Amino acid sequence: MSGDIEDKPQPLIEHLIELRQRLLWAVGAFFVAFLVCFYFAKQLFNLLVLPFKWAVEWAGLTHRNVELIYTAPQEFFFTQIKVAMFGAFVIAFPVIAQQVYKFVAPGLYKNERSAFLPFLIASPILFLIGAALVYFFFTPMVMWFFLAMEQGGGEGQVSIQLLPKVSEYLSLIMSLIFAFGLVFQLPVISSLLVRAGFITSQTLKEKRKYAIVIAFVVAAVLTPPDPVSQIGLALPAILLYEISIYTARLIERQRANASNAQDAENEVAATPGEAD
Repeated sequence: MSGDIEDKPQPLIEHLIELRQRLLWAVGAFFVAFLVCFYFAKQLFNLLVLPFKWAVEWAGLTHRNVELIYTAPQEFFFTQIKVAMFGAFVIAFPVIAQQVYKFVAPGLYKNERSAFLPFLIASPILFLIGAALVYFFFTPMVMWFFLAMEQGGGEGQVSIQLLPKVSEYLSLIMSLIFAFGLVFQLPVISSLLVRAGFITSQTLKEKRKYAIVIAFVVAAVLTPPDPVSQIGLALPAILLYEISIYTARLIERQRANASNAQDAENEVAATPGEAD
């Protein structure tokens, strides 16, 4: 392995020392990122409120101001802490993943390292794609769905307006981001299981109908109790399951080609050379 990863036997105490060092680097990166994010917590929260503003525009309520409230003195303070922790994890994740890889890599074979590294890179990219889908599309759509339930008031009616609490709005958008981010890891997880030999593409294909049911059940658990967000999570999950079947077939095809090439080399090596 190139770089500063040393592939040599080490006693247990040295493994523990290295683990402590990796943890210190990971925790230090998270702490520094947390301080920076907490300093800009209000600006970060205002960015998270943008989908709510877009939903207000979609609903045609441009005359009203976008307002959020907090009903406890400490509520907005703890909300800023949660925002800072969320942002710190996103910023520090490359450092954390790097430290995990450097600790695990010496125990892997060279071909296992080359197979593991692409998944380590693909995982955060897929998570960010899921988070972007939530931020730019599903959160505005969910908030538009809730805004449509407002009641303008007038003769015989009371005025009912949506005034979300800052903590509840943050919990909603964070739960959606984590739900979509985790679902978008499905191709990575399935590909790793196929490489490890635990499942095959045929198994994934046969279990498709169960996967569809599980997708809707998971969507009902992870998302708010509205059909928009539940269907919005279940459909991408089903699409990602189909992508997982396709990637599993590619992995099996590559494995078969490599095995055939190795068999051909063995046959050539086993054939005695002809005398001159």
